[in-house]
Amino acid sequence: MESFLKQYDDIDVVVAENDNMAFGAIDAIKAAGKTCGPEGDIIIISFDAVKAAFESMIAGDMNVSVECNPLHGPRVSEIIQTLESGGTVDKVMYVDEGVFPAETAAETIGSRAY
Repeated sequence: MESFLKQYDDIDVVVAENDNMAFGAIDAIKAAGKTCGPEGDIIIISFDAVKAAFESMIAGDMNVSVECNPLHGPRVSEIIQTLESGGTVDKVMYVDEGVFPAETAAETIGSRAY
C-alpha cells in the first residue's frame, strides 16, 4: 500500500482480502498523510469481520467488513463424519455470513463471537 500511495495520488478504494491486510493498508494510508473510512479520502472494504475490524469501523478507519465465518468448522466436521460413515448430507449447505457497514459496527460488536 505504501508503494501504491507513492505511485498513485488518486486511490479511492482499497479492497482487502482480509482484515489484517486492511489494517496494514490503513497504517500506510495514515503514514502517507491521508485519511480513510466513512469520512476519509479512501474507502476501505475488508473481509473476515473479526472484532478488530469492528473496532476499526467504530474508530472511523474502515467502511465495511464482509464476514468470512470461521464458526462453521464443527458443522463441516459433522458433515465429513456423516459421509465417512456412509450417511448422506444435503448437496448444498450455506454458511451464515453477513455484511457489516461502519454505521452498524457499534451496535453489532457486542454480539460477535470472534
